[in-house]
Amino acid sequence: MSRFEIRSTPIEGLHVIERNPIGDERGYLERLFCPTELESVWGNAPVRQMNRTLTTKKGTVRGMHFQYPPYAEKKLVTCLRGEVLDVAVDLRKGSPTFLQHHAITLNENNHTSFLIPEGFAHGFQTLTEDCELFYVHSADYASEAEGGLNATDPTLSIGWPLAVTERSQRDELHKNIDNNFEGISLK
Repeated sequence: MSRFEIRSTPIEGLHVIERNPIGDERGYLERLFCPTELESVWGNAPVRQMNRTLTTKKGTVRGMHFQYPPYAEKKLVTCLRGEVLDVAVDLRKGSPTFLQHHAITLNENNHTSFLIPEGFAHGFQTLTEDCELFYVHSADYASEAEGGLNATDPTLSIGWPLAVTERSQRDELHKNIDNNFEGISLK
């Protein structure tokens, strides 16, 4: 029995991973990541970091973050507590879905993760208080390769379900996309 069901999204390379917990009257065991079972979408990318975030206030938006090559990264995002709207934006230069986004709800009960490939910006909005997310990253964080988009940029047309109540100063300073933005070249 596979521990994962992999679903495609309308954006090539972006996947929703549904986990299949095994349980009994005591509770359940759930595999969060397995490179062997996720090889078709994770490939042979290394696991370079695993990170956990806590966002305490409902309505907070974190993102939209990405890293430029050679530190572009895949990430698998899982919600351990609370509920978030998780969003990925295609930044791949020449992609037919360039600047399009896909959003899913992740929460502590829906056994779902979001697999975001290289060349995408990522962010989320907390829909409840005290949201914890767990990330698996294929590349090390490199501040010199860090990039970001303004999460409220009208060009992105992200329909945040709640009023944006909190953002970091760094995220607020991300500029809107202009005509000079060509995307990320992964080659």
